[in-house]
Order: sequence, then structure tokens, then C-alpha cells
Amino acid sequence: MILVDDHCHLTHELLKNQLDAVLERARKAGVKAIICSGVNVPTNREVLELAKKYAPLVRCSLGIYPIDALDIAPDETGLSRQIEHFDVDKELEFIRANKEHIAGIGEAGLDYHWVKDEALKKKEKENFAKVIKTAEDIKKPLIVHTRDAEADCIDMLQSSSVKNVVLHCFTGRKHIVKKAIDLGYNFSIPAVIEKLQHFKMVAEMANINQLLSETDGPWLSPVPGQPNEPANVIYTVRNIAKIKGFTEEETANNIWLNYQRIFC
Repeated sequence: MILVDDHCHLTHELLKNQLDAVLERARKAGVKAIICSGVNVPTNREVLELAKKYAPLVRCSLGIYPIDALDIAPDETGLSRQIEHFDVDKELEFIRANKEHIAGIGEAGLDYHWVKDEALKKKEKENFAKVIKTAEDIKKPLIVHTRDAEADCIDMLQSSSVKNVVLHCFTGRKHIVKKAIDLGYNFSIPAVIEKLQHFKMVAEMANINQLLSETDGPWLSPVPGQPNEPANVIYTVRNIAKIKGFTEEETANNIWLNYQRIFC
């Protein structure tokens, strides 16, 4: 079986200190491609270096996480912090300059869970609009983070010309999931589908040709008490196979084809 983890954070302190072992377990599990996501200035540079060192297994996406971009302390710890002011325009130029070395742009999007102020929400939208424009210009897939902002996020994407949209860990309501399906967007289903009914619903609603597999490691682990890691994408494949009535190998092959169509 050929497996792919299209979204994880190998530069997190829970994974980077045992990275060779993590990657070896991934290889043994059948993982052939891993996309490591950046979220800010330091992590974007870290994932670029990681992709160079561990190619072709590891690739990277360069991101502008909505919270970091507002100079707000991130909601999670373990990744390199954005210490200086986040100059979004400057970082987008960096992404453009490295377009030949990246699988996509992301993660980027909208997050209203931590941001309630309307002025800050407006700034988030302005930043995301710039990211969308960059994805349009350099013709790269856009890996989208959205939390408590799904309707606004889909509306902004719909009004753009970006076609290769990957909705990472999408937790929107059923009618918004349906809208995203109709727009032809892709859903990256995390390994925690093993525990969470919502992701089972998304996998059931979406066509198999719109599904990808991810871990979001080290977060959202399907294994209690252990950091999540790329080898765990098998949980996504197993659950999608059950839902769709396919074998695990058929499911893995479909997801691999989707990955190649979107990111290669």
C-alpha cells in the first residue's frame, strides 16, 4: 500500500528530536510522501531545509497561519515562535521566490476561535486575500486552515480562481461541507477520524476523488498518550475504506492518485 501524509509538523519539538525514527516508521508503514507545513517565518525556513534534507520522502508547504500573522501568540506550543512583527507581504514574496521548492501554500486561512474582535477579523480576511492571490499567481495548491470561520473562508475561496484547494481538518457544518464539495474542493482527512464522527461524515459525503489523508502530527493523535506521526495515516485509510466500501489498498491508491493530481 502507498500512503501519504499531506499535512504534518515535523519541526515540532515532539517530533524533530526523534525525526529519523519517525521517518523510518513512516517508511515501514508504506508512506511515500509527507508534506511538512510551515506556519510563520521561522517554521517556513525550517520546513524548506527539512524538505531538502529528506527529499523525496519529505516535501513542504509554506504557510501564513492567521493567528501568527496578527502577531498574536499562537494557540499551540512546540513550534518555533514568530518573535518579530509578521510582515505578510514580505513573507509572500519569500514564498513566491521559493515556488519551485514547495508543494503548496499553507497552512493559511481564517481563525475566529481565538479572534473575536471585528477589526482583527477584517485584518485576517485581508491577509488571507493576499495569500489566495499568491496561490492564484504562482499556481500552487492552497492548504486551508479554518476554525469557526468556515462560511467566510469558503465564500472567499469561491470568489477566487484558485482550483486546487485542500481543506485541512475541515470542521464546518454539513451544509458548508456540501458547498465545498460542490465547488470541487478537496478534504484532507486526519487520522483522528478513528475517534471523531465529524470526519467520518465528511468522508462519507465527499467523493473519493476529493479525499486526502493527513495526521496534523504531532496533534490529533488516534493513539492515546502518543504524539501523532505520519505512519498513523493508515487510520485515515482504514476508516475511509469502511465508509466507502472499498478495500484499504483501493482507498490508499485513490488517495495517492489524488495527491499526485493536486501536488505533483
